[in-house]
Amino acid sequence: MAMEIAQAIAAAKNGDKQAFHHVYQQFVGRVYAICWRLLANRQKAEDACQDVFIKVWQQLPAFRGDCSFATWLHSIATRTAIDVWRGEKYLRLTDSSDIQNELIEQTVGCSSEDVPLEQAIQRLPPQARAVFVLFALEGYQHQEIASLLGIKEGTSKAQYFRARQLLQEWLADE
Repeated sequence: MAMEIAQAIAAAKNGDKQAFHHVYQQFVGRVYAICWRLLANRQKAEDACQDVFIKVWQQLPAFRGDCSFATWLHSIATRTAIDVWRGEKYLRLTDSSDIQNELIEQTVGCSSEDVPLEQAIQRLPPQARAVFVLFALEGYQHQEIASLLGIKEGTSKAQYFRARQLLQEWLADE
């Protein structure tokens, strides 16, 4: 399997669209999950996911393999979703009923035990959610998160603490 995907990546680097489609099929779920968790909006997550793969197609010939393809793709996905998140930062007057309807429909590949946690994460305020996802789920450090989101490191830590408190309260009520 790993050899097959490595061959598809190599062929896609040389412009093979069918090979790129194979790569897309292998990774689209992971990329969408990152976008969905950060953006908490299906349409924005789908758009960001497509933007990620457009960027990957455009930048693939320059991919040297200094890191794994999955790591490189993850970095592009995270940064693309954050760019969308940042662009929407001041436009977050979303109707909470829309979010609740999406939460019912979305599970992003979770097992049934994880669905309440996923739904609780999506209920978090936008900045707290972004910090929580980046720190707890994606493994970024607060200094990196601060740089990515354009906030101070202390703000990142405070938002993470706030997110954890809210999640504990909400999950205790379940």
